[in-house]
Amino acid sequence: MRSVAQSRARSLRGLKNISWLTARQLDKLSKALTVSIVEKRAVIFDEKHSPDTAFILLAGVARITCRNRKGQRTLVIMVAPGMVPGFPPPVPGISYNFRCEAVTHCRIGTIALEAFVEICLGIASADFKRMAASYLGRWDLVQLRCANFMSCTLEERLALILLELSENFGIPDTKGIRLTLPARHRDIAELVGASRPRITEHLNLFERKHLISRNSRQLVINRDRLETFLSQTHISAG
Repeated sequence: MRSVAQSRARSLRGLKNISWLTARQLDKLSKALTVSIVEKRAVIFDEKHSPDTAFILLAGVARITCRNRKGQRTLVIMVAPGMVPGFPPPVPGISYNFRCEAVTHCRIGTIALEAFVEICLGIASADFKRMAASYLGRWDLVQLRCANFMSCTLEERLALILLELSENFGIPDTKGIRLTLPARHRDIAELVGASRPRITEHLNLFERKHLISRNSRQLVINRDRLETFLSQTHISAG
C-alpha cells in the first residue's frame, strides 16, 4: 500500500500546475485521492457534479466543451495532465452546459475541494473561495461579453491558440516546440471560432512564414516568431 502511495506522489510531482507543492503535501494528496479510469470519449464530469469536488488529470488528455448559441457542442479548452480547471460560475439566463470529456483513456483523481485546499494552502475552503472571489472578481463575465478574443483578427487568435497549445502540450524540438497531441484543423477551428477551411488556409500561411513547421505529422511551433508576429500586429493596430 505504501508503494502505491509513493508511486502516486511521484506521478503528482510531474504535473505542471501542482508541481509547486512540497513532498509532504504531495504525499498527503496522493493518499487522499480517489483514482478511477475514464474511457476515451466518456464524460469525466459536467455541471451536474458538485462544485465542491476537485478533479486532477493524472494521465491522458481531456477537453472541456460547451453548447454554443446554436445549441451545438463546441471545444473551448484542451486539458493537459494536472488539476482540471473548474467551470465558470453560472450566469442567470444563460446555459452553456459545460462538461469535461476524455480525449484519450484518462486516469482521474478526485478529492473534496475542502480537503484539497487544506492540504495545499493550509486554510479553510470557504476562506479561500472568499479570497478568490474578492481578488479575481467575475472576469468570466467579461470574457463572455468579449467574444472572439476581444476582436483580435483570425491570425492573432490562431497565433494565441498555438502558443497556448505549445505551452500545455509541447516538447522541445530542433525547430521549436513540437505538439505531442494531433493538431486537428477542426479542433483548432473550434478553439478560435472559425471554419476548418479558413484554419487550413491560415496554417499553410503560417508555415510559409516559418511561424510553424512540421515534424512528420506533428506540428512544431516557433514560439519566438509567433510572439514577434503578435507584438508587431499590436504595434500596427496602435
